[in-house]
Amino acid sequence: MLEFRAGDLDQAAAAHGRIAELDACRGADGYRARIGNADFLALIALDDGVPVGFKLGYAPDSSTFYSWLGGVDSAVRGHGIASRLLAMQEEIVAARGYTQLRVKSMNRYPSMLRLLIKNGYQIIGIEHPGSPDSAKILFSKPL
Repeated sequence: MLEFRAGDLDQAAAAHGRIAELDACRGADGYRARIGNADFLALIALDDGVPVGFKLGYAPDSSTFYSWLGGVDSAVRGHGIASRLLAMQEEIVAARGYTQLRVKSMNRYPSMLRLLIKNGYQIIGIEHPGSPDSAKILFSKPL
């Protein structure tokens, strides 16, 4: 039975550890170091109590919410979990008063790119930190 809810950083880290494509999990302490005192939201998808997906973001300023990390365990993909987490995030951060949601993704995550475009996110730029394989595509959506 799938359950979706707001969670904590430990649950987000547990789900993160189940997603092979993502960089190594920094753990809840690593998340806290990045987020600092910013307003944040951790959403968790649970399958019979086991974290199988997550969406983690924070507010870099008073109008923007940055969707930083997220993913779904490959064993349960194809059931709309990422779409549901994205919709929940949009709803909650809009209710908190944010007017813009920003996301970065990469070509190596084509499912995420399709999900963002399908849900009205616009490409607003590209970051080139080194090789083309590590370029990040920047998306934004007004809320």
